[in-house]
Amino acid sequence: MPVGYPSSGKTYRSDQLVDFFNTKIKASTESPVSCLSVIHINDQTLGLSRDVYRDARSEKDARAAEYSAVKRALGRDTVVIADGLNYIKGFRYQLYCEAKAVQTTSCVVHIGTPLDKCKEINTRSLEDKSQDGGYPTDIFDNLVFRFEEPNGMTRWDSPLFTVPFDDATPPCDEIWNALVGMGGEIKKVKPNQATIMKPAAEADYLYELDRTTQKILNEIIGWQTERLGEPGGSITIGNQAIELPTTAVSLPQLHRVRRQFISLNRQHTLPKSRISDSFIEYLNSNFD
Repeated sequence: MPVGYPSSGKTYRSDQLVDFFNTKIKASTESPVSCLSVIHINDQTLGLSRDVYRDARSEKDARAAEYSAVKRALGRDTVVIADGLNYIKGFRYQLYCEAKAVQTTSCVVHIGTPLDKCKEINTRSLEDKSQDGGYPTDIFDNLVFRFEEPNGMTRWDSPLFTVPFDDATPPCDEIWNALVGMGGEIKKVKPNQATIMKPAAEADYLYELDRTTQKILNEIIGWQTERLGEPGGSITIGNQAIELPTTAVSLPQLHRVRRQFISLNRQHTLPKSRISDSFIEYLNSNFD
């Protein structure tokens, strides 16, 4: 997953990776590697304009389109480059889970172009009518404001590779080894209970998923209500702690995160004993 500010050069770096991967695959004499194919997914391949990021509804539909395309393409015989904005931690977590569910590796490539340089590139792209064009200024500023930088300490953002603006190419060999491995054997990821795809046919599982997540939300709402004006805080539930941000989390934010978690896990039958801990981990990843 390439991640970076708008106009940071994500597609340029993705194209470099596509060329490198195709060269490695073509040069391989080992059947597992030589049978790999590279799939590059971005707004252009999905037919999405930059105006989709102007309002929440169209942006949500755009993310859903990318998510569906990536999910369809993932497999043991494909290398998928999800070249969307990927600036939301929760969305990266979803893609990470999908990759693990099909027992394939993933990594994040942070395009480290400085913000001033991104603005310069975007302005130049807007002025050049012969190009695809940059992001309208209001959309650019909004996306920068909402950008959530990847953190290599979290499992869904690791392994994390950073590509400085002045580097001629990404660390292609290191990325290849992280995704495919060395030698002729392709890396295989063992899925955990949180990502094994099973039909969630048990009515009590869906009931427990809904009940447990709502109960945790009620704990947060009650905590914030009792401590109006107090920054942050930690709520212990079982063996896990919810680390609240310094700014109070609004009800719409809490309900949005809960809906995302339920949607993600509706068909990923977690053990009931893991629902609470997994939801708390998901909340903390969104609060960071």
